[in-house]
Amino acid sequence: MCEEKGFNGTALVAFLAGGLIGAGIALLTAPVSGREAREKISDLAEDLKDKATGWTGEVKAKVGGLLERESSAVKEAYEAGREAMVRERAKFEGNLPE
Repeated sequence: MCEEKGFNGTALVAFLAGGLIGAGIALLTAPVSGREAREKISDLAEDLKDKATGWTGEVKAKVGGLLERESSAVKEAYEAGREAMVRERAKFEGNLPE
């Protein structure tokens, strides 16, 4: 569904990486002392870590739901195939009329 709208994960990662690189360069070139710059970078890294943790949880939940649905569909297809095989075997052995 996301691909239909022109959205993909690569573009999101590239956008986030560009933003982080830009923020890092801005912090490093700003006229502040080394201590202040290190504190700002540390705070930025901490915020990024928190956001990444949140995104990871969301992705795990979405993938888990997708895998559960796909697993259910595969199980149903397997059972349907088994039933069809049993019917065909019975026809072949002459136990059921065609």
